[in-house]
Parts: sequence; structure tokens; C-alpha cells
Amino acid sequence: MTDQPLRIALAGGGAFGAKHVNGLKKIDGVELAAIISGSVESAQGFAAEHGVGRAVESLDDVLAMDDIDAVILATPTPMHASQTLACLRAGKHVQVEIPLADSLPDAEECLRVQQESGLVGMVGHTRRFNPSHQWVHNKIAAGEFHIQQMDVQTYFFRRKNLNALGQPRSWTDHLLWHHAAHTVDLFAYQAGSPIVQAHAIAGPSHPDLGIAMDMSIQLKAENGAICTLSLSFNNDGPLGTFFRYIGDTGTYIARYDDLTDGKDEAIDVSKVDVSMDGIELQDREFVAAIREGREPNSSIAQVIDCYRVLGDLEQQVDPQREAHG
Repeated sequence: MTDQPLRIALAGGGAFGAKHVNGLKKIDGVELAAIISGSVESAQGFAAEHGVGRAVESLDDVLAMDDIDAVILATPTPMHASQTLACLRAGKHVQVEIPLADSLPDAEECLRVQQESGLVGMVGHTRRFNPSHQWVHNKIAAGEFHIQQMDVQTYFFRRKNLNALGQPRSWTDHLLWHHAAHTVDLFAYQAGSPIVQAHAIAGPSHPDLGIAMDMSIQLKAENGAICTLSLSFNNDGPLGTFFRYIGDTGTYIARYDDLTDGKDEAIDVSKVDVSMDGIELQDREFVAAIREGREPNSSIAQVIDCYRVLGDLEQQVDPQREAHG
């Protein structure tokens, strides 16, 4: 790469889009060159709020611009696959927020097009980058810790179709394709072993939202490690995902960027990486991979097995859903 700034467009002027803006501002040699949102008015408002000079009406407009090198997609889940494909076909490097797709055929098509393009295609599996999970990963890589079981709880209170800011959503979130994707990928990544068994059961569907509000997933890796994942949109309590690593030499509990041992004693992860912000670290990897012409951690190729497992699990909990792509 030259010394010219890397010019990135951001699609998605919501809560997660703001996290990417804050992360990108801390990376040298990066210019946030354009904002796309649900409407030109919302794009203009988001751009003005975050000091970005250009608000654009549509992704198609951005993809036609010669002065845009890459795109970050923080858009609604149903748009992810089609927008990822559009970016790659337009010759733009792309990072798409999790999930890559909400069907296996769409995920496989994204992989095929990325491999044909030779461009950087990365998925926002942020848990690979959170300092808490990096700390555990480093311990595993050093041969000092081996996972016996991961016990994970992903809990929200979402009986109405609202986003993280309490605003109405134009789409419906999904426990399997969105929230379970974090843990399915992280388990195989941390175990260093592919998933060979996967089972799921779903609770009752919401009468209005039409999705299962509770789900239980069991996973087993080829090396014998197991994972138990409980997910709920009905939990009226602390929100988020809580990861318990049970291993041969210790127990660790990760809550996003924070880590404790099994007795809830804090572990200092401030020196694990250059930041304590998982989204910033994720964006740093995207930028570095483009500049260095290499495959990023959390590339489409690296995470595709996660989506193959999710496709298998979907057949167990919702065999009538038609694959689309």
C-alpha cells in the first residue's frame, strides 16, 4: 500500500455504526470518507454528529466512487449477504458485521465471490478480538490451558422489535443466525478444533415476531471439548453474553472486554493489545490486512464453518424454513 490514507465508507448510522466511527478515529492513516444510512437525512445527521464530511444516499452510490477503498457494513442482518456481495463485485474490500448471512447458501456465495476477487472480506466476529478472549486464546496457544467446556449465556429482554437504543426495528433479530454465531465461531476458534457434533432445541415462537424467543445449543469439538449455549430474548435481568471457560488448569469468565477467574477475581487484560475496545481492534485488523495484502483474522474463509454449523442447527429447529440466496 502507498502512504495515501485508506478511505473507508461506513454503511449504517446506528449504535454499532457509532462504535466503528470511534474505533476508526483512533487508527492512523484512515479516512472515514462517507456515511450511508437508512435515508439521506439520517446519513447527514450521523455524518454531522461524527464529523464526517460526506453523507451518501445509497450503497450503490458509494460503490461507484473511485476514491473509496473499503466499506464497513453495520446494516440490518437481512442486508448483509447482498451488500457484501455488492462490495466485492465492485472491487471494494469489505468488513460486514455479524452475521455474514442469515442462510447458509448466502454465506457460501459470499465465500465464493471473495475468493474469486482476492479482496479482503472480513466478518465482525468481535469475540476473537475482545482482550478478555484474546487473553484466554494466548494462554491456549502457549499450551498453558485447554478447554474442557465452555458454558455460555446470551440473554436479552426483547419482547418488542426494538434496537439497542430502544427504537423500532424494520427487521427482526434472530437468536440463531446472529447471537449464536458469536459463540459457535468462538468455541471452535478457542478449542482449536472443528465442531463435529451440534444439537439445538428451540422454545415457543413469539406470536407477533415469529421467532423462537429461547434456544439451547450443544456443541462438541473434534478434540473432545464441549460447549453449552443458552440464549433468550425473555430474560428480564442483566443483558449480554457471559462466557465461562472451564479448563484443565483454571476457570475464566469473560464479559465482553473484561475477564475474571472462576472465583470472580479480576484479571488485568489491559496489556493484551493496543486497546481495550474489541471493535477498535477488529477495525485495526481489517485495515492492517488491506495494507499488508493478507488474509485477516475472522476472514470469510475462517468463519464459514460457523455458518455451516448454523445451517445444520437451523434444520433441527426450523426444518420448514426455505433456504434463500
